[in-house]
Amino acid sequence: MMKHANSVWNKVLYGALFGMTTAAVWAQEAAAEGEATAAAPGFIDIVYGGALINLLIWALIALTSISTIALIIDAFITLKREKLMPEDLVEGVRGSLNGGDLDGAIETCEANPGSLSNILMAAFSNITEGYDVIKEAIASAGEIENEKIMQRVNYLNLCGQISPMLGLLGTVLGMVRAFGGLAEATGAARAQVLAMSISTALWTTAVGLIIAVPALVAYTLARNYASRVILEIESTTVDLVKVLRNAEVEE
Repeated sequence: MMKHANSVWNKVLYGALFGMTTAAVWAQEAAAEGEATAAAPGFIDIVYGGALINLLIWALIALTSISTIALIIDAFITLKREKLMPEDLVEGVRGSLNGGDLDGAIETCEANPGSLSNILMAAFSNITEGYDVIKEAIASAGEIENEKIMQRVNYLNLCGQISPMLGLLGTVLGMVRAFGGLAEATGAARAQVLAMSISTALWTTAVGLIIAVPALVAYTLARNYASRVILEIESTTVDLVKVLRNAEVEE
């Protein structure tokens, strides 16, 4: 009877110990999960990062992103061939020059301001200097118009160059904060500070590159397209003023 009672109490004791051990393990796992959840930085933590300089960098990156989108839209609108070299202007000037009406051609250019009109007016202003001088004036005016266009397109290149630099700045500051946090924090807080700082560093670099790639691609395409259209305008202008050379020979 005594042995049976001891056996029962032993079973109860073992059961209690097993239950307490299991509960302790569960509690440790729950605490570890809670610490992991708390250590994971959210978007606000990544953007802010515990320092106002991070907010400033992200604000500059956002401004660069908005500027890139606006400049791409502007280039798409302003660099249209129909806008730089309207067919109505070409046909109107050709008709006036073929009819010997130079004043009519000038009035047509004044009524349709733009790159083609400016190059044509440069040619007309040197009408008394000879055909060779006219061609030189066309080439000079073409370079000026190309420079005017490229001054706006070059801002895309600026955005493409500055956005990864801002990302790199965020990376450097994040790494500085990470090493500083390791020196100050202890225990689980060290892992949290390190994770937040590294996240801030990597996200700024990634976003900077995401902005830089389309900006540089758009800049290259816009620059090449603008140069091609300006060359076409110069060629069209030379073709239009050929009739002036014939008139000069007849004189």
